[in-house]
Amino acid sequence: MTDSFAVHIPSAELEPDPLDPAQILSGTPEVSGKVLWESEDGRQLRGIWQITPGVVTDTEADELFVVLSGRATIAFEGGPTLEVGPGDAAVLHAGDRTTWTVHETLRKAYAITLPA
Repeated sequence: MTDSFAVHIPSAELEPDPLDPAQILSGTPEVSGKVLWESEDGRQLRGIWQITPGVVTDTEADELFVVLSGRATIAFEGGPTLEVGPGDAAVLHAGDRTTWTVHETLRKAYAITLPA
């Protein structure tokens, strides 16, 4: 028996996932998401995440994501700046401190690994 499945990401319904107000630097960004799969130990997550325009800070987990729609600039503290949009894949590392400037509502599919 398998728990394999498919989801149409652009039309998937997401649940509100409010930001910590301390993370918001500009605008009134709203986050929503949906965990599609979680490993038994809770360390592996697969899902969909969306954020509306604004500027927010975050501390990242190990993550691979693919942008389905929207655009953002991701600035890494002491590191590079990435421009991401539809079709772009990005890799983030645990502990990366980032500032996301979301230009157009961004929706991504992600695979996250949390530390043990």
